[in-house]
Amino acid sequence: MERINQRLGALFALPVGALLAVGFLAPLCVVLAFSVMPQKVFSLANLPDLSSYAIMVREGYWESLLVSLAMAFCATLILFVICWPLAFAMAKVFGRFTLVLTIGVVMTLFVSENIRLFGWVLTLMKGGLIEGYWRSWTGQSFDGLLYNVPVIIFGLVYVYLPFMLFPLAQGIAMVPDDARQAAFDLGANRWQIFREVELPLSAPGIVVGSLITFVLTAGAIAESKLLGGRAVIVISDEIERAFTYGQNWPLGSALAVTLIAVVGSLAILGVTRIDLDAMMGRGR
Repeated sequence: MERINQRLGALFALPVGALLAVGFLAPLCVVLAFSVMPQKVFSLANLPDLSSYAIMVREGYWESLLVSLAMAFCATLILFVICWPLAFAMAKVFGRFTLVLTIGVVMTLFVSENIRLFGWVLTLMKGGLIEGYWRSWTGQSFDGLLYNVPVIIFGLVYVYLPFMLFPLAQGIAMVPDDARQAAFDLGANRWQIFREVELPLSAPGIVVGSLITFVLTAGAIAESKLLGGRAVIVISDEIERAFTYGQNWPLGSALAVTLIAVVGSLAILGVTRIDLDAMMGRGR
C-alpha cells in the first residue's frame, strides 16, 4: 500500500515537475550554455570556450560582485536589527492590531518598487523635499543625499523589509511564552532570555528571513540605479548592460551564472552549517 501511495504521489507530481523543468530549469540551462560560448554570438551552434569567464576576471567584474554581496550582507544585518522588535511586537504584543500592521506592510508591495524609489529620489535629491526645507529654514543648501553607498543600502532596507519581517514574526511566534516565563522565574535577565531562549527557538524564522533577504538584495538593481546613480556599479547592472547595450550574451550569461553560483553556494552553506535541531534543543 505504501509503495502504491509513493507511485501515485510521483505520478501526481509529474505536472508540477514538468512545469518547473520548463519554466525554471530550462532557462537556467540556456544561460549556462551561453556562458561558455564565444564572445558576442547569438547562437549556441558554436564551439564552447571560457573566454567570458576570463574577461570577467581580467576586467574586474568580480569587484561588482563583491560590492553587491557586501551591500546585501549589510542590508540583511540592518533589517534583522530593525525587524526584530517590530516582529516581536507583532507576534507577542499587538494582538489584533497585528492584522492592521500586516495589511499596511503588505499594501506597500502593491505599489511598484520603482515608483516608491522615485519618491525617495524626489525627497533626497538636490532641490528635493529635504534640501528644500533645509534651505528655507537655514538659508543654506547642500548637494542632496543621493548617489552614495549608504543611500543604496537604505533603499534595499526600505524595499525588502517585508521579506525579513514576516518570517521573523513567524519564527518568534513559535517561541512558547512558558519558556520565556520559566527563564525569567529562574533569574535570567532580558539579555539572557533573548540569547538563550528567544534567539534559538526563533532560528527557523531568522534563517528563512535572512536567506530570502540576502538573495533578493544581492541581485537587486533598481536601488543602485535610481538612488546610487553611477556611484556604485552592482553585478546586476553589469549583467543588464552586457545583455542589452553591450549585446554580449555570453558575457552576461557568465556573470549571471557566477552570481547564481556564489549566492546559491552561500545560501546552501548557511543552511547546512546551521543545525536548527540543535539550536532548538531537539535531537536528530
